[in-house]
Amino acid sequence: MKKAILVLAAIILTASVQAQTNPTYKVIKKISVAGDAGWDFLTVDEVGQHLFLSHGNVVNVVDLKTDKTIATIEDTRGVHGIAIANDVNKGFITNGKDTSITVFDLKTFTALDKIKIKGLNPDAILYDAFTHHVFSFNAKSNDATVIDAKTNKIIETIKFDGNPEVAVTNGKGAIYVNIEEKSTIVVIDAKTLKIKNTWSLAPGEEPTGLAIDAKTDRLFSVCANKLMVIVNAENGKVITTLPIGEGTDGVAFDEQKKCAYSANGEGTITVVKEENENTFKVLETVATQKGARTIALNSTTHQLYVPTAEYGERPAPTTENPKPRAKIKPNSFVVLVVGE
Repeated sequence: MKKAILVLAAIILTASVQAQTNPTYKVIKKISVAGDAGWDFLTVDEVGQHLFLSHGNVVNVVDLKTDKTIATIEDTRGVHGIAIANDVNKGFITNGKDTSITVFDLKTFTALDKIKIKGLNPDAILYDAFTHHVFSFNAKSNDATVIDAKTNKIIETIKFDGNPEVAVTNGKGAIYVNIEEKSTIVVIDAKTLKIKNTWSLAPGEEPTGLAIDAKTDRLFSVCANKLMVIVNAENGKVITTLPIGEGTDGVAFDEQKKCAYSANGEGTITVVKEENENTFKVLETVATQKGARTIALNSTTHQLYVPTAEYGERPAPTTENPKPRAKIKPNSFVVLVVGE
C-alpha cells in the first residue's frame, strides 16, 4: 500500500512540474498596427470578428480573420473605450479630451453621430443589451452618462463618490462598476438607474479591470496592490484573493474555459482557474511584453489580445515635467495574440 501511495505521489508531483514547465498559454503571434501614439482599451466584435483598438486619437479596426487593419475611425480625440451593440448595429467610443461619445456603424465603420456629454473625461464604456443602454464612465467628474443605444439620446446621469473604472453587466438587470479611489464595487439597477449597493474590495486597493462569470455570479476585480479580488455578485462577499502581476489595467473571463486573465503591465498575464463557484487558483503566469496592461478576449477562438510597444530611454525630469514618459519607438506598436 505504501509503495502504491508513493508511486501516486510521484505521478502527481511529476504532473505538477510538467504543468509549470510546459505552460498552457503563450504568445502565438503579433499583429503590427501603424502609429506611434499611446493606447488604452480594446474590444472584440464577436459577430463581425473585428478588433477595435483605441490608439492615440483614432480607433484602429483589425480584421481578425486576416490580422490586417481594414479601417480607421478618426476624430476620436483622447479615445479610451469602445462598446459594441450588435443588436442595433452600432459601436460607441469615449473621447476623453473631447467630452463626447462617437457613434459608428459596425459594418461600414462610418461615424453616425457625436454625442456631447457633460461628464468630464469619458473613459470606460459599457453596452447593456438587457436595457439597450450605453454607460459612459467619466473619470474626472465621478459619474456615468447613460445613453439610449437606439436613439443616441442621453437619458440619465449617475453620480459616484469616487472615480469609476471598468464596469460589467450580468445581463439580467445589474451593472457593476469599480470605484478606483474608494476600492469598492458599486451595483447599479439597470432599469431604474439607481445605485443599489456599494461593496468593499478590501484587501484589494485601487481596482481597475473587472470581469464577470454571469453563470456563477462571480466578479473578478484586479487591483493595483497586485491582487485579484473575487466577489459574490449576489451579496458582495469577498470569496478569495489571489496574487497577480504588477501594473494591471484589465481582466477578461472565458466562460467556456472558466478562466480569468489579468493583463499586467510588467509584461505578464496571470491565469486564474475557476474550479467551482467557491474554489479558484492561479493556473500559470504567461510572459507577454512590458506595457501590455489592457486585454480583450475573443470568446469564439478563445484567444486573448494585449496591445503594447517598445520604449526608448526615459527623459530626465524637469521642473515643468517632473515625471516624463519615455517615448514609444517608431513602428513598434503591436497587439500580442495569446492562446494555447
